[in-house]
Amino acid sequence: MAKKIGYLRVSTVDQNPDRQIEGLRDLCDELHVETLSAVSRRRPVYEAVTAGLEAGDLLVIWDLDRAYRSARDALAELDALQQRGIHFHIAKLSIDTTTPTGRFLYTVMGGLAEFERLTLSQRTREGLLAARKRGSRLGRPPKLDDRQLRLARERLSHGETITALARTFGVAPWTMTRALRRGALAGSAKP
Repeated sequence: MAKKIGYLRVSTVDQNPDRQIEGLRDLCDELHVETLSAVSRRRPVYEAVTAGLEAGDLLVIWDLDRAYRSARDALAELDALQQRGIHFHIAKLSIDTTTPTGRFLYTVMGGLAEFERLTLSQRTREGLLAARKRGSRLGRPPKLDDRQLRLARERLSHGETITALARTFGVAPWTMTRALRRGALAGSAKP
């Protein structure tokens, strides 16, 4: 008997897959969830799911960008599945890839998904570059401010250990070492 196997991917453990799960639950006999970035080269859950499919089975995904990295990747996977007699369904779009129209729409949607991912990546890089040019500090705020670093350097020069300083300022020894090193580098870069 043919199986309907659902696959979905989320990029991070913080990302909530409920929307995809709800969309796939009634369409599938089994549902497999994978947590990894869209650009990951290996997808162990996806690879295991597709390896277990047999001729006549149906692979169901929520949307193209939840399963494939690029239009080329999506088309290559579709070809590989179809050569094995495995059917493919995109739940969000209700596309039947066994028809010429469905294959055309699949190709177009694969291109759009790749375009969307690349555009988002480009916008992120541009935003980070613009923030750096404005002098914005990116990333987490420093755990120790300039006053604390000056005090820590002074106490270090009087023989206090990094471990004792870290305990005093409520940070890990590695954080103290890194903060002192960054502070020294920033100080040496000033004219």
